[in-house]
Amino acid sequence: LCQAAESGHEAVVKLLLETGKVDVDVKDRYGRTPLWQAAKNGHETVVKLLLETGKVDVDVKDRYGRTPLWQAAENGHEMVVKLLLETGKVDVNAKDSDYGRTPLWQAAERGYEAVVKLLLETGKADVNLKDRNGFTLLSQVTDRGHEAVVKLL
Repeated sequence: LCQAAESGHEAVVKLLLETGKVDVDVKDRYGRTPLWQAAKNGHETVVKLLLETGKVDVDVKDRYGRTPLWQAAENGHEMVVKLLLETGKVDVNAKDSDYGRTPLWQAAERGYEAVVKLLLETGKADVNLKDRNGFTLLSQVTDRGHEAVVKLL
């Protein structure tokens, strides 16, 4: 299931889920689940299929503290971010264990304006946080030259 979800093989994921014999939250050696993999790679339909089971841990963290939302935000997958936020079960301020950065940080630093908007619209995303190096989100985004994102923040 992990490999099918990671690769976006919708039909295979659907078949496996229909058997009822798969663990929808099975983890690989890094603690990554099928949902985590699908979210990272922007496989919207696979994410929907997994969420529809009602059995997935939507906010699961891998060994680096990265959640499906964190991964989707980092990679600019707007629709996947929206689906995950709609569950109401994700921590928008979940920090990775490497640098202490959140989904908002990842999206903003890369200039993903639409994802930044979605995260800010929750009213829960912390725009004033500092990472482990003491940098603020605004300083990082300004340094990268993402004018539209700076305006949002």
